[in-house]
Amino acid sequence: MTENLILYEVKSKVAIITIDRPDKANAVNIEMLKQIHAHLLEADEDERVKIILFKTTGQRFFSAGYDLKEVAGNPKNVKLITKWGRKVNQTILFLKKPVISQIQGAAIGFGVLLMLASDLTIFADRPQEELYIQLPELFINAFPQTGATLMPLMAFGIKFAKNLLFSNRKVGLEELKNINFPTKIVPLESLDKEAFEYAKELAKLKMEFIFTEKSMLTIMNKAYIKSCLDLEDECGAYAYGPKKPMSDLHDFIKDLYEKYP
Repeated sequence: MTENLILYEVKSKVAIITIDRPDKANAVNIEMLKQIHAHLLEADEDERVKIILFKTTGQRFFSAGYDLKEVAGNPKNVKLITKWGRKVNQTILFLKKPVISQIQGAAIGFGVLLMLASDLTIFADRPQEELYIQLPELFINAFPQTGATLMPLMAFGIKFAKNLLFSNRKVGLEELKNINFPTKIVPLESLDKEAFEYAKELAKLKMEFIFTEKSMLTIMNKAYIKSCLDLEDECGAYAYGPKKPMSDLHDFIKDLYEKYP
């Protein structure tokens, strides 16, 4: 059952979406993704809400990503979790309301994507062994989809994105600070309070300003974002298909360059 694993509440014009599965490292399954998606749409349409805040419970993991036990050896579930993972991340990107994520522990796979899709990110001040980001898809035989190539590219640039995807290494807060990624860094013990207070401060801004500001930036990149997500899905379908000779792969990639100029 997953009905109690995604919590939702509205306080002081802030919609708070919480993943509450600390015993499973806050990994998400298909039903949880559907619930997150539904709450995102609910928050975006709720006239009481001006800011959306993502958080998870427990201290060790923000989220370890997708629940791999649910998809292992099940092609149907692989397609479903890919479908709903993309829906969640694409929806966050295209919402009119700003989304803040608060990160208290390790973010892996989809956990990283959820963080990168958010507009602002508040971190607990913790050492690398306690808080890091990691994109291990290639090393666990999972094709990087649902924004796993697009969003690191948008957030960090092509060199750093390749570094993450091809190295499987853990990137800690000090390295993220060096590229000016964190919105704020606060003590772990005050993360909940300070992230919520920051969200409340943003919610005081004029609604017409904050909604159109985010929407303008998204619209400027709308075609690019959708094209990149489509490219990920097309490459994923090919990668998970039957094994083919290198000549076929060469032609497939050549066609991609023409299809996605």
